[in-house]
Formats: sequence, structure tokens, C-alpha cells
Amino acid sequence: MARIYVGAIAAFLAISVGSWAVATTGEPDRSAKLAEFRRPDAIPFPEENPYQAAKAELGRALFFDPILSRDGERTCATCHIPGQSWTDANARAPRNDGGVMEFRTPTLLNAAWTEGTYGWDGKFRSLEVVARTPLTSPSNMNLTPEEMVRRVSADSAYVAAFEKAFPGGGSPVTQEHIEQALATFQRLIVSGPAPFDRWVEGDARAVDAAAKRGFDLFVGKAHCSACHSGWTFSDGSFHDIGVAQGNDIGRARFFPTSTALRYAFKTPTLRNVAGRAPYMHDGSRKTLDEVIDLYDRGGIDRPSRSRDIRPLALSAEEKADLIAFLKTLDDDRSADAASRPFGPEPPEP
Repeated sequence: MARIYVGAIAAFLAISVGSWAVATTGEPDRSAKLAEFRRPDAIPFPEENPYQAAKAELGRALFFDPILSRDGERTCATCHIPGQSWTDANARAPRNDGGVMEFRTPTLLNAAWTEGTYGWDGKFRSLEVVARTPLTSPSNMNLTPEEMVRRVSADSAYVAAFEKAFPGGGSPVTQEHIEQALATFQRLIVSGPAPFDRWVEGDARAVDAAAKRGFDLFVGKAHCSACHSGWTFSDGSFHDIGVAQGNDIGRARFFPTSTALRYAFKTPTLRNVAGRAPYMHDGSRKTLDEVIDLYDRGGIDRPSRSRDIRPLALSAEEKADLIAFLKTLDDDRSADAASRPFGPEPPEP
């Protein structure tokens, strides 16, 4: 009995000391939770398409060159605009005929860390395929692979750049090499350090009290981190959050018998989110306030809805705190990959 009693006293003292530490600092200990969102040390590149500076430079040139569009008027940057966090301000991406596409333009920020497939509904199996599809799509760049290769091969400067990026003999200008160069450049599109990151690294003054309360809600009551996890604030998976309806079935397009994947779309990164309106895969929410209101209501209640989506009963102050936190994820240099020099090693994120 004595040992049990002593153990109980020790436990009581530990709890008391812990409570005292919180009281004296005025801050709860969030270190473990914050560590889950720490920025990585390096950018990951696949073995089949490793980093090379010449390849990145080539990819950058191709990204901004209308030579890859049939009418010579569109580039990758037509929709993925550097100054707009590598997306655009449209609810849905613009087609080349004046219409709109099925989904909103996804940001290219931190694409190197995307888990599994790419795209709102996961139709792209790699970033290289992401580069391919818009180039050949009739509604987008509308260029056949053969014409693409012919045009680039007719430019002596491009031929020299391809020979440098893909040495080893043979014809350097191929559809595969164009895709690999574009994907290499896109993996270098990384959001810069934000106030939140400085807080993670120990600067308690980097974010204000409202943002800190918002973080507590984000990882607690609001359940946001169940899907928006890791340093990019995305689990790379697909969830029905109660927005889509009708034939807008998301991932279930490829898995029609799956109830869980019906109306499920890929979790987007929250980096630079405050400057990336409108929101959702269909651009249906114009402001972060509307997004928070949607989650607070819990979206459409149906069998496919994620188990982490449910009414939250947030107060007006809690909603404001969540938005204050989300704003701490914005950097001030998201366009750097458009102009910075690429060295022998990829820059740290």
C-alpha cells in the first residue's frame, strides 16, 4: 500500500509541476504538436527523374513558353501564376475556347511532397503525367506529342539546352524529356518560411495570441489536422467534406463501387491559403470565412462523408481565431522559383 501511495503522490506532484509550468509561462506546451508541422530539410526527387540544375532551368523555360500551345497563346503559367501562389483567381480553370474546365486550378506549391496521385480526383499518377496532360488536352494547350517535339527541335537554343540536361547521345528532345524537365522545375516550387514556421522553431512572438488559439482549435476541436497534416498541411488523401453533389463524384470516378470515395477530393495544401481564393475543388467558396462556416455546419450529411466532418458549434471568436492561424501559413516569396538561379544542388525548402 505504501508504494501505491507514494506512486500516487509522485503522480500528483508531476501533474502539479506541469500545471505550474503552464501557469508561469502563460502558454500550454504545444511543442509536440508543432513538431508535426516542421519544415523538411530538402526537396524530394524521384530516382527515375533526379534533380539536375540544367534540367530545372530547361523546365522553367518551357513552363513560360507558348511554344508548347497550338495557338501560341497559352503557357503553363496561364493558369499556374507565380504571383498568385501558382494558381489563379478563377473558380474553375479557363479553357482555350473561352469556357471553363471541370475543376479549379490546383496550386503547384509543394507538389514535390504530394502523396500518391495528383489532381483533385487523383487522375494523374505522377508529376510528370501532370505536365503531359495539359499539353495534349484539346481544351488546354492542344498540342500533339509529335508537333511538340517538332517545334522544340526546330529551336537550336532548346536543342542545346536539352543536350545539356539529358546527355548521353541520341535525340535529346523527346516527349518524355519535356515532361521530366517540367516536373523537375515544378518540384522546386516550394512555399517559403512563414510566421508559423518561426513559431515552430521556437519564436513565441512570431504569431499572436489569436493565431495560437486557432492552432489549438486546428489540432483539437475543429479536427482540421485529421486531413491537413504534415508540413504541407495535407495528408495527400481523398475525402468527402460534404460539398460536391450530383455527377461531381470525385475519386469515385475511378472507383465507382466505393462509397467512401464518392464525392471525395484530394486534400489541398494550406500553405499560402489566405491568398488563394476562391476555395474548394470547384471554387464554390469565395472566402476563408465561407470555408470555416462550411466545416462548422459539417457539410452534406451522407454515407460518403468523412468521419472527421461533423458540426463543430464554433463560436464567432473561434472562427476568427482559426482564420488568424491560417494567415500565419502565408509566406512572402512564393514566386521565387520563377526567377531564382538553380545550382548543382536543389535549394532547401
